[in-house]
This record gives sequence, C-alpha cells and structure tokens, in this order.
Amino acid sequence: MSTSSSTLLLRRCVNSSAMKARIGEAPRVRSLLCSQNHRQLDQKRSFLTKMIYRASQNVMPNISQTEQVALHCGTIGFDREIFTGSPSLAGLVEKYSPVLTAEESRFLDVEVSHLCSLINDHDVVTQKDFTREAWDYMRDAGFFAMKIPKEWGGKGFSTHAVSQVLCKLATHCFDANATVAVPNSLGPGELLARYGTPEQQEYFLPRLADGTLIPCFGLTGPHSGSDATSLIGSNGVVEERDGVLGVNATFKKRYITLAPVAGVVGIGFDLKDPHNLLEGDGEEGFTVALLERGHPGLRMGPRHLPLNNAFMNGTVEGENVWIPMDSILGGRGRCGFGWHMFVECLAEGRGVSLPAGSLGAARVVTSAVGAYARARKQFRVPIAEFGGIQEAMALSASDGLMVVASTDLMNAIVDNHEAPMVISSIMKQNCTERGRRIVERGMDVAAGSAICRGDKNYMAQGYMSIPVAITVEGANIMTRSFQIIGQGLTRCHPHMVELINSLSSNEPDAVQIFGKQLRAVIGHGATNFFHSITRGTAGSFSTALRSKTAYKDGDKLLEHHENQLLRLSANFAVTADLCFTLGGRLKFEEYLLGRLADAMGSIFLGYSVLHHYSRKRGTIEGLEAVTEHAMLRLEHEAQQALKETADNFPGSLGGVAGIVMKAACFPLGSFTRNYPLPRDELTREVSRLVTTPSEIRDMFQENLYMAPEGEQHQIAELVRALPVCVEADKITSAIRREKRQPTQAEDDVLAHADALRDALIQVDVYDYATSAEAEDGYVR
Repeated sequence: MSTSSSTLLLRRCVNSSAMKARIGEAPRVRSLLCSQNHRQLDQKRSFLTKMIYRASQNVMPNISQTEQVALHCGTIGFDREIFTGSPSLAGLVEKYSPVLTAEESRFLDVEVSHLCSLINDHDVVTQKDFTREAWDYMRDAGFFAMKIPKEWGGKGFSTHAVSQVLCKLATHCFDANATVAVPNSLGPGELLARYGTPEQQEYFLPRLADGTLIPCFGLTGPHSGSDATSLIGSNGVVEERDGVLGVNATFKKRYITLAPVAGVVGIGFDLKDPHNLLEGDGEEGFTVALLERGHPGLRMGPRHLPLNNAFMNGTVEGENVWIPMDSILGGRGRCGFGWHMFVECLAEGRGVSLPAGSLGAARVVTSAVGAYARARKQFRVPIAEFGGIQEAMALSASDGLMVVASTDLMNAIVDNHEAPMVISSIMKQNCTERGRRIVERGMDVAAGSAICRGDKNYMAQGYMSIPVAITVEGANIMTRSFQIIGQGLTRCHPHMVELINSLSSNEPDAVQIFGKQLRAVIGHGATNFFHSITRGTAGSFSTALRSKTAYKDGDKLLEHHENQLLRLSANFAVTADLCFTLGGRLKFEEYLLGRLADAMGSIFLGYSVLHHYSRKRGTIEGLEAVTEHAMLRLEHEAQQALKETADNFPGSLGGVAGIVMKAACFPLGSFTRNYPLPRDELTREVSRLVTTPSEIRDMFQENLYMAPEGEQHQIAELVRALPVCVEADKITSAIRREKRQPTQAEDDVLAHADALRDALIQVDVYDYATSAEAEDGYVR
C-alpha cells in the first residue's frame, strides 16, 4: 500500500463516528480512573488513620475530670508561641509594657516607705508579730485592698503596682511581704469582685477594703502536698434543713497564711449532691464558701511557725459545719466552679507574688552586698577585686536581671487580663530558684556579717525565707518535673488539645478530626525539624564568628540573641513532638519533663531579658554587658538541657527519638553545641558594674527601701558609703603609683572611708541571748 493510501485510510478512521466517540470519552475515562485511585487512596488512608486512632486510644492515659477542667482554665499566649517553635519578640514588645500610674508611684514612695519605717525586721522575727501600729497602718492605708476595685473602697491597683509594692517590702522585711501578698493574690477580694453575688459584694468588699476583715484562702490540707487541688479530707454534701438548702461540710486545712488573724476565709472543698437537690443550678465538684470567724463549727487560729519567719500562718478546721447556699462564693449557681476561681488566684500567686519576693532579694544583694564587697577589704584590697567574689556578684547580677525582666513581663501579661498557667509555673520555679542562688551567693560574700542576727543583718531573714517560697504553691521539684511540661504539652501545643479531645469523643467524625490533627502534628514536627537544622547551622556559624565585644552594639546584640532563641525554640518544639511517641507513659517520665522544663524556662527568661532590653536600651549605661552575660548563660542552659534530653530519651523508641533529636538540634555534631558560658572578661565587667556606682546599680536600686539619712539602716548606709569607698580606692592607687603622700583633702577622704568601712563591718552584740539569761541567779 502506498503512503498516500495509508494516510487516506487513517483519516477515514479518525473521521468515523465510532472513533470520535472513543476519543471524546478519553478525558472522562481518565477522570474516572483518577477518582477511583483517589477513593482507593482515601480508603487506605482512612484505614491507616483508624488503626492509629485505635492504637492511640489504647496508649493515651485516661484524663480525669479535674484534668479536663484544668485544660480549659486560664489562658494561653506566649507559652503556645514557644511550642510552635517560632516565638515573636516584636509581638512581645508591642503587646506588653508594664507601667505605673502616678497614684501607684506615689503609694510606693509614701505609704510603702512609711510602713517600712514602722517595722524593725529583727524585732518582728524575735517577737513573731508586727506592732499594733504596723497592723493598723496596713489596714488603714489599704495594703490589704490593692486589688479591690475603687468603687468598693479599694485601691484598684494594677498587677505591676502590687508586684512592686511586694518587692519593696521584701527588701526590708519578708514577713511584711508575705502578709500583704496573700490578700492581693490568694485572698477572695478580687474573686468577690468578679464572681460574688451583689449581696456578697455589698457586705464583704467594703469591709475588706477598709481592713475591718482580713481575708485568707483555705485550700491546702494535710494530704495535699504539692497538689493543692487534692481536696482529701475536705468534703461537703448538699442538704436541706428546715426548708433551707445548704452544705454540710467537714474540712481540715493547714499552712494557711493569715489564718490566725483573718476575719473571713474562703474554704475550698469537694461538693457532692447525691440527691440532686441542686437541680441543675450549680453542680458537684470543687466549691468555695465564704465563712467569717465565729461561724458555728469553724476553728481558726492555731499557728504554725514556718522556720524562723513571723508571718501569720496556721490551721482552719471544721466538722459538720452548716453552710447556707448564700455563703457559697457566687451563690448556688457557682457550686462546682471553684477550679476556675482557684486558677485565677494561682496565676497571680505563683506568677506575681512569689517572684516579687525574689526580685526584692535580687535588689538587696546587688545593691547592698555589691557595696559591701567594695567596702570590705582583705589584705588591703577590696574583696570586690577577688575573682571568686567577682564571679558570685556577676552571676547574681545576671540572675537579678532575669528576675527583673521576667517579673516586668509577667506583670504586663496579667494586666492584659491573661492568666497563663504554664508561664506562671515557669515564673514560680525559675524566679524562686534563682532567688535562692542569689541569696546564697550574697551570704557567701557577706560572710560573718550575714550570720550574726540583729539590726545590722540585712541578709539572714531573706535566707530563712527562701525555703518557704521554694515550697509553697507547688514545691519547685514537682513544678519542674511534672507541672510545667505535663500541662504545657497538652495545653500549649498548637494541635494537641484537639487531638486528645478527638480520642475521647463519641462523635461520628472523631476519626476524621483525629486524622486532620495528626497530619497537622506531623507537619508541625517536619517544619520545626527543618527550622532546627537551618537555624542550628546558621546560628553555629554566627556564634563561632562573633566577636567577644559584639554585644556593645545594641542592634547586633538583639539580632544575634533573638536568632539563637528562635533556634532553641525550634529545637524545643521538635523535642516536644517526639515526646508523644511515649503515649501515656509520658506523664511518668519526670527526668524528661524536668529537662524540658529547664529548656522552656531558659527560653522564656531569654525572651523576657530581650523584651526588657528592647524597652530600656539607651537609657541604662552598662545594660548591654549584663544582658549579654544573662543571655549567654540562658542559651547554654537551654542547650545543655536539650542535649541531656537527647542522650537520655526514654521509651522503647528512645534510641531512635534521641538520634532524630540530635540530627535536628545538633546537625553538625559538637560544632552545633557551641553556646559558651560568659568569658572571664565579661564576668569581671558585670561585677564591676554592681560593685561601683553605675546606672546598673541605679536600676537594681529601684523600689529598694532605704531609711532616711540619720536613721540606722544597714542597707542605706552601705549604698551611701559606696561612692566614698570608691573615691578612696582611687586616691590610694594614685598615691601608690605616684609614690607620694596624700594631700589634706585626700587624707580627709581616706579617713572618712576608713571610718565608714570600720562601721559597716561591725555586727550586733547582745549581753543576753534570751530573757531567761537576764534574770538574777540564772545558771547554765
């Protein structure tokens, strides 16, 4: 057949109607084949999702009703950003800025200073009580009503103002700090303003505002330990008596601050309604009742003696106490609502009040001990020139900056009407722990002058108070090894709450929701794995090539350390995702949870320090050096915690998870584990800034109580002596270098400095240690 004949035959075939039909059907056939392939793929995916769903249900732990409630209490904010792996420093700076009003500043300068002048810390500890004058002034000046709204006679102060008041009190008397803290955080005043019935508000709030009633909160029982929500031994049953509905309650509380002097107590108990008398108006569960002293069956008053502290602390007990429904905080409809109230209290108590005490300790050590280190001489040299002292003072200064910065940020977060449970736990554990180290170093430097009790000793009572802060509202051991990450993984992970809810859901689309969230978790992990590698590689090179004086440029300081925190946040997020391979076993892996809490805490503190620097840069000379010292330590601590996590990842897949984690966090091996601790030159510079007059010292001396000149007050005398001692040291160096005698003016300065030094190193001496020794005829 010729070529032209073949072409003609082909054209006829193509032009035939049958062939045209077949060609026209081809796209539809392809579409049907694709749809069939997609259905098969969806079926396989659905089958696989169902298998994973069932397996996950088997390994996930049962979530108790209390845990379910906790997952929905409080708020989520910057803590979730850390879990996403990409927090925003710019967002923090834009959103949160702590400020004081003119009224609040005046209260700090006038009323707080006057209260401090009425208190002799040594006498308070010795007598185990304040004077009547001090108690009356606290009532009359509104110290117990700072958070009560003005319309009810309170101060209506911001959280930041309350924090600064507590800080200033802590610089003079920790017992005053504790006494004022409770009514403004754990007291029921603010809860009454939010949840109280109109009748409760009208009765209680004016009396709380004018000090007629001092409040306390009865929550912790003998079996609670660090779980304040454990209400073992505190129970109530709904009953009806003489046609009146109420609660028959039995409770046994201990460690209740202000119980011996309180006029009203908020009692937390587990409410049961076996006969359904509430009829849907309120429910069973954690409930809070308001009882006044003298209520039938209520016993308040026996004291505990917490170490050597004098603040009022004691028990609240009662058996078969009849509580009318109008005594339930918020009324009958708020039965079972106590968890939400408690969480709001806890966010301020843990995140604000306790860190304020550590902030006070930081201000005392950097200001007073820093001055003492310059005034005290050994071998004719100020001990501030000794390397060991410099190391202690520099560490205290950078720890102090972390506490200052994180406290400012947390105060602003709470003032923004947020109640972040995870961040408040981080604040409590980190600030009180760093406060403990600050005080311990201060004791080491002050040495003998910090040991002998008396009016001249400004360190001893802070040292005795630190264990209280470490222990209360969740002991730090439990907070670190259980609460922070145990709650954070489910509460703050961007996809985990929805995934967990789908596992316990009976809805028909639960598997589909689970599959969607599971894919989101996998995508989240993949994104952070990529970010960890890229940021880790870039960050390692920038750290290796960075000049040791680069921190002096504020822009470069911020840029470098923000990049390192972004890297560490991605590392943390990857590790958090890997934790879910442990299933229900995760909540028992406390070594792992503790190390991740260390990493997350260091990351949060790092962002706090950069937030502080962003607001204060250019206004405080020397801030760059202290910020650099703090950031280097925090980055080192976070990376070390992550490395130890990778080395010890638990579970049957722990070895694999550890390898994946190391690949993500340390892609170039040891080269990407290169966050160094501060160099000696930087440590020496930071120490110099807190042991000589500087703007850094001025920053730490904000809201530090100092008695007026002429009154005996060791801290004030140390602070005022520092410039004289520094000037004398300069004169001594000059005359030695120039090999000459001092001029008359120089000799006067030297003599003045010597007299001050001699006075400042003296300690208190007593003829008798006890009143019994002073009696005639006393024989040992």
